[in-house]
Amino acid sequence: MPTRILLQIDNDPQPSSFDSVVAIDAGAEQLLRYGNVQPDSVVSLVHGAMFTRGGEDLRSTAIFIGGSNVKAAEELMATVAKTFFGPVRVSVMLDANGCNTTASAAVVAAARHIDLRNAQAVVLGGTGPVGQRVAQLLAHDGARVTISSRSAERAEQACNEVREKLDGTQQLTAVSSEQIKADISILEQQQIVIACGAAGIELLSKEQIEELPNLCVAIDLNAVPPAGLGGIAVTDKAQPIGSGVGYGAIGVGGLKMKTHRAAIQALFESNDQRLDAIEIYGIAKNIG
Repeated sequence: MPTRILLQIDNDPQPSSFDSVVAIDAGAEQLLRYGNVQPDSVVSLVHGAMFTRGGEDLRSTAIFIGGSNVKAAEELMATVAKTFFGPVRVSVMLDANGCNTTASAAVVAAARHIDLRNAQAVVLGGTGPVGQRVAQLLAHDGARVTISSRSAERAEQACNEVREKLDGTQQLTAVSSEQIKADISILEQQQIVIACGAAGIELLSKEQIEELPNLCVAIDLNAVPPAGLGGIAVTDKAQPIGSGVGYGAIGVGGLKMKTHRAAIQALFESNDQRLDAIEIYGIAKNIG
C-alpha cells in the first residue's frame, strides 16, 4: 500500500496547525501543507494529486480543505470537484474553521435526547457557517427549524441557502432577535435550542432558558466567556438545566474531535469520497 498522503489546502497564509495535528493523529503518513490557496491556484495542486498515482493507489492520496474563511473554502471545494474527471480523482473533505465537524457533533448530541423528526428547534445566531450547517442537519433529519439573527433579512437568506442544499420540503422559518423578544411564544414551543452566535454575546439568559416549558436540550457552541446561553458552562455535557439538559462547546468537543479524525481516516478508504456537511454528519452519527 502506498504512503497515505494528505494535501492540506488552506485559504489562510499559514495552514491551521490544529488541522495538521488532527490529520497526523488520524493516520496521514505524509502531510503536504499549502496556505493562501485561491481557486485559480488550486487546480495545479489537484493535478499533482491526481496524476501521480493510478488505480487503487489513488485512494492513498486525499485532500483536506480548511481555513478561517468558510465561503472561500467552499469555492475551493467546488473548483476541486470540477477538476476531477471519470475515475481520475481523489477523496476530498471540507471542514473550514471546524464548521462541519462542530455542527455534526452538536446535532448528534441533541439527537441523544429527542427524536429529531418533527422536533421544534431554534438556531440562535444561525446565519454564520456553523449555524447554517446546524440548521441544515436538523432539517435534514426532519426537525422544524427556526433560524434567528439580529437581521430578519439575513435570517431569511440563511433559510434560503439551507433549502438549496436540501430537497426544499423542509420546514424552515426565519425570525429576528427582536421578534423573539416581542413574542416569547416563539421560544416556548422550542424543544432544541442551539446557540451559534458570535463570541461575547449572551443570546439567552439562564432565567429565560429555565422558563422554556418544552426544552429537551440546549447547546452553546461559544467557547469564549460570557456564555451564549446563560447557565451553561463550556464543559457541560448533558447537565440539567430547566426542563432539559445543556451542553457547552467543550461538552460536544469530544465528539467533534472523534468525528474529525474518523473523517480523515475515511478519506483513504476509496478515491471518490466528497465529505461535506451531510457526509460528515453521517460519520458523527455512527460514532454516536
